[in-house]
Amino acid sequence: MILIVAIVISLFVPWPWKLLVLGAGVVAEIGEVIWGRRLARRWRPKTGVETMIGMHAEVVSPLHPLGQVKVNGELWEATSSADADVGDTVVVSGIEGLTLLVEPLARQGSSRSDDVGPDRLSFAQGEYERKETNGDYKL
Repeated sequence: MILIVAIVISLFVPWPWKLLVLGAGVVAEIGEVIWGRRLARRWRPKTGVETMIGMHAEVVSPLHPLGQVKVNGELWEATSSADADVGDTVVVSGIEGLTLLVEPLARQGSSRSDDVGPDRLSFAQGEYERKETNGDYKL
């Protein structure tokens, strides 16, 4: 890209400067290629099922201990050391063939409807009771 810009600029400058602009363009292009190759070597694309380790998955069919989970919109067979019900979130800890090994996620509050009731709110820091005072709610 830099070489193309240097060629276009060299069309509008007088003769001794054309050579200097083209030479600088060639040197800059060589530097850009070397820099790009170093970046490409450092940032290898991650592919395969190994990239799912550590990802969160949603339980689609109950894990007692076998069931199914959804990871990135894909359904996978899964096995868990602890039971998990539909809608729970689990973490992929390993892969055995085409079966994911999952562990339950430590629960720290969520936005699920059973966490919020008419008389209590559940947050990561703890539970708070609602108290009504003149039609307003206080936490």
